[in-house]
This record gives sequence, structure tokens and C-alpha cells, in this order.
Amino acid sequence: MFTMPIVNLEEHARQLGDSGKRVSVLWQHSESIGFIARGREYRSEFHINPSDEVMYMIKGTMNLHYRTPDGREEIATIPEKAAIFTPAGIPHSPRFPPDAFALITERRRREGEVDQFLWYCLKCDALLHNERFIVSDYTADPVSKAYARFFENETFRTCKSCGEVMPPG
Repeated sequence: MFTMPIVNLEEHARQLGDSGKRVSVLWQHSESIGFIARGREYRSEFHINPSDEVMYMIKGTMNLHYRTPDGREEIATIPEKAAIFTPAGIPHSPRFPPDAFALITERRRREGEVDQFLWYCLKCDALLHNERFIVSDYTADPVSKAYARFFENETFRTCKSCGEVMPPG
């Protein structure tokens, strides 16, 4: 039998912080994913999600870096207790400290849908690397796996345009 989860967001965020983990999946059902994310000390990639996404700041402030259709980087600031809607396909990078927490809801991936993580050169803004994969289970923490693959490979972190090497995160 399916039960509808009722979650005390502040308590769950505190437990996530105490655990040292980055993500706690609250539910993952046929059409919906809900999870609490803890900020990372360093985040530099832009995620392209194949579904719409809603981010609600439980605690702290988020600077949501995103890329406009013409490629410019912009920043939307989401204060505590506020939410933002991010449409599918918008490259975005939620940046907030490890003592801040966000509730994220999005559509569960459909068969064959691909998530992308893009890194850009800090010096010339050229694309460094595009990490693509299918997210079938969000409890596997795909963001951490994408980061590990990127930062463990100096070739991925080396700009083909200007030669700048992004330092390991």
C-alpha cells in the first residue's frame, strides 16, 4: 500500500546535516521525485534536467547560476523560505553553503532521458566537459558521481581553447 509521506522539512534537514550526506530522497515514485539537498562547499557545473524543477530554500540562501539561451551566465538569489521554478532544459547551478538546505521536486526521468552536467572554463568561458548519463535512481546521488568523474580527470578540466586547467574541487 502506498503511503503519502509527511515530512518535517527542518527536522529532516537537520538529520541530513548530521549524517554528512549531500542528499536525502524523501520519495521517488512513478512521476515524482522529492529530496532535500545540502549545499556543497564547491559547485561549478551547470545541470540540464530533462524535467521542470522546483527548489524551495528550507534554510539559508541559494545563488542559482543559470545560462540564458544566448549563453550568458546570470544569477537568481533565492532567500530562505522562498522557491524558484526552473523549466526543463535550462542549464543551472544551485550554489549554497553546506549549512543550507533545499527541498527539490522534479519529475522522475522517463525511459531514455539523459541528464547533463556542463563545466565551463573559468578563464574564457569555453565548454570544458559535458557529463551525460541516465538517472534511474536518485538515491545513487548522481551529482556526486558526475563530480568525481570530472575532477578525477585532468583532461576534462583542461580548456581546449585557452589551456587553463580548472583546479580539483
